[in-house]
Amino acid sequence: MKITVVALGKIGLPLAVQFASKGHEVVGVDVNQNVVDLVNAGTEPFPGEAHLAGKIAETTAAGTLRATTDYGDAVPGSDAVVIVVPLFVNDETWEPDFGWMDSATRSLAEHLTPGTLVSYETTLPVGTTRTRWKPLIEEISGLTEGKDFHLVFSPERVLTGRVFEDLRKYPKLVGGLSEEGAQKATEFYRAVLDFDDRPDLPRGNGVWDLGSAEAAEMAKLAETTYRDVNIGLANQFGRFAAENGIDVYQVIEASNSQPYSHIHRPGIAVGGHCIPVYPRLYLWTDPQATVVRAAREANMDMPAYTVGLAGGALGGLAGKTVVVLGASYRGKVKETAFSGVFPTVAALREAGATVLVHDPMYTAEELAGYGFDAYEFGGAVDAAIVQADHPEYAGLTPSDLPGIQALVDGRNVTDPANWDDVQRIVVGKS
Repeated sequence: MKITVVALGKIGLPLAVQFASKGHEVVGVDVNQNVVDLVNAGTEPFPGEAHLAGKIAETTAAGTLRATTDYGDAVPGSDAVVIVVPLFVNDETWEPDFGWMDSATRSLAEHLTPGTLVSYETTLPVGTTRTRWKPLIEEISGLTEGKDFHLVFSPERVLTGRVFEDLRKYPKLVGGLSEEGAQKATEFYRAVLDFDDRPDLPRGNGVWDLGSAEAAEMAKLAETTYRDVNIGLANQFGRFAAENGIDVYQVIEASNSQPYSHIHRPGIAVGGHCIPVYPRLYLWTDPQATVVRAAREANMDMPAYTVGLAGGALGGLAGKTVVVLGASYRGKVKETAFSGVFPTVAALREAGATVLVHDPMYTAEELAGYGFDAYEFGGAVDAAIVQADHPEYAGLTPSDLPGIQALVDGRNVTDPANWDDVQRIVVGKS
C-alpha cells in the first residue's frame, strides 16, 4: 500500500515508521521543514522514543519511508491517509481549537483521490468525524464519503517513549461511518500492525470494530477521563486522610486488595497531553457530566494545595527559597505538556518565594526557556517540592539540599529514612 501520515510528531512519526517497517510505501507530511529533512536523512528529530532512531534509519535506507511538506506529493494515489495532527484546548474556556486540524483536513481534501481510506487518530470530541470532517472533506474534494472514499476514526492509545511497545499491547479501535468503511479500516490496520497475544481480553488482541465513529471517539475519551476522575477521587481521599491522621497509601493498598477496587494514587499534579485535556473534550459535548468536571477541577487545585503544605511547614513562603524538583510532567520523560511545574512555580511566586527548578533531563538553558531559574544540587534552599517522579530523586538526602527545612514530596518517591532530621510531607499523608 501507499500510506500517507499527516503530522510527524511524537505519535505520528513512530506510526509512519511502524507502517514502513511492514514494507509499505509511507510518505509523511509535516509543516516543519527541519523535521522533514531529518527524517529523510534517516535521523530522529526528537529524542526519547525507544527504538525510533534505529527504525527510522532502517526504513529510510530501505526506501519505504520518506517525508515532505507537500500534500500534493503525498496524498494523491494513497490507499490510506492517517491524520495525527494536534488538537488544542483553550485553557480558560475548555473549548477545542480545531485550527491546525482544519488546515490539515483542507490540504488533504484538496488532493484526495478516489479509493482512499481516511483515518483520524487524533483524540476528538464525540461526533467530530461525522459532523465536521465528513462535510469538510466532501465539500473541498468533490468526492462522496462511503462511495468515493471512506472515513473512520481510530484513536491512538500509546504513550510517548514506548509507542512501539504499546502498539503491540493494546487493541486497535476503529469506528466507521459505514460498515464498508469499518471493514476497510480493519483490513488496513491488520496489515500495518502486529499484536501481542492477550488471552485476558474478551475479543483477544487485534483490531476491534466498535460499530460507529462515535463509539470509537467516546472510547478514547472514556478511558482517559476515567483516569482523571480516578485520580481526582484519590486526591480528595488524600486530602481528607492527611487532615485526619490517616495514611491514604495504606488505605488505597487495602482497598485495592480486592478485585473491584482500582484506586489510583494522589499527587501534586496531573500532566501530559492526554489526561488533563481529554476530559475537557468530553465535557464540550456532555456539559452535564458533573463528576468529570468536579474531578478535573479537583486535580487542577492540587499544585496550589501542595504549595500550601510547604507554606504551612515553613510558617509562610515570603522571602524563602524553594526548589521545584522536576519540570517534566512525569518521571523519565522529557516533556512538559500541562506539567504541574507551571502552576506550582506560579503559586510559589505568588506566595513571595524565590523559586528554582531542577530536572535531570533539562539543561539550565532549556529551563530558562520556560522562564525558570535552574537549580544545582548543593545550593542553599529552605524547602523543596518534588513535582516529577524522576528516579534520581528517590535517593535524595538533606546534604543534597543544604539548609532545607521542609521537603514536600508530591509523588511519594523519596526515602523517609533519609529525612529523619527534616520535616518531610507527602501528599496524602498526615
